[in-house]
Formats: sequence, C-alpha cells, structure tokens
Amino acid sequence: MSSLRVMGIDPGLARMGYGILDSYGNQLRAVVFGCLETPANTPLAKRLSILFHGLQTLLEQYQPQVMAVEELFFNRNTTTAFTVGQARGVAILAGYEHQVQLAEYTPMQVKLAVTGYGRADKVQVQTMVKTLLSLPTVPKPDDTADALAVAITHAHMAPFVAQEERIRRALSGGTTP
Repeated sequence: MSSLRVMGIDPGLARMGYGILDSYGNQLRAVVFGCLETPANTPLAKRLSILFHGLQTLLEQYQPQVMAVEELFFNRNTTTAFTVGQARGVAILAGYEHQVQLAEYTPMQVKLAVTGYGRADKVQVQTMVKTLLSLPTVPKPDDTADALAVAITHAHMAPFVAQEERIRRALSGGTTP
C-alpha cells in the first residue's frame, strides 16, 4: 500500500482554505493547513493573482499528487457565487500547471465522507476533521477545516477512484482490473 499526498481546497476570494495531508491506508496525517487571504479593497485581478501565486508556492513546496476542490453550492447571492467560481478556477489552473490530478466533491459528498451524514452541520464536520487528523484543536478559520475535510474526502475515496480508473482502462482495451 502506497502513500498519497492530497491537497484539499475550499475556494473563496477573500479566504481560500487549504489543507495538505498524507494518507497511508486508513491512516491520515495533516502536513500543513491554513488560508490564503486577499485584501477586500484590492482589484479582482490582483486578488486572483495573490491566490494563484500562493497556491503555486504550496504546490511547489509540498508536491501533492492530487488536488481535491470543493464544488460550488449556488445560494441566493449570485455575485458571491461568481467570485468564488473565479477563485475556484484559479485553484484548478494552479493544480493543472503543476500536473496535479484533480478531484471535485460536492459539499454533501464531503459531509457524508467525513461525518457519515450528508446534511451534517459545520460543527460536526469540524469536530470530525479534528478527530480524524488527531489535531489538538479544530482548525480555524472555518475555511481551513473545510479544506481539510475535502482532502479527507479524497483520501477516503482514492481507492475507489483508482479501481474505477483500472476498470475504465480494461474496458477500453488496456490492462485487466
């Protein structure tokens, strides 16, 4: 069984949460986590550049194999949704530029993978992140805990994703599963 380094991303323009963990079987270890923050009264292009370059630095330093990004949940505020979508695109581009595999998960998938309940609240998710990673406290701010939850989700899903890829290759004439 090999190890897997996963970078989880909770996209946002003001604060983009990130969490990098190592997964070895069912063992998880947090490597680094935090938030990339951009100043509120800064032009959009500059804020996106700050996020992109911050992610590039993290990708270069920690060399994750996979970047797991939370998919957007569109609520009533479409302006916020569009700016978060732009930040999400920057994260995906940074991962692509570093040839990191991309995985995407909905908020419900993350909640289900981390807590066992797809409608868990933030406190339940944060408590499970703390527990699963054996952290002394819940990671703050919330964006950080959310990013770690996305990384945990991929760590739990990775064996299934790999099996699906082996089956896809076998069906297309490649090797057998």
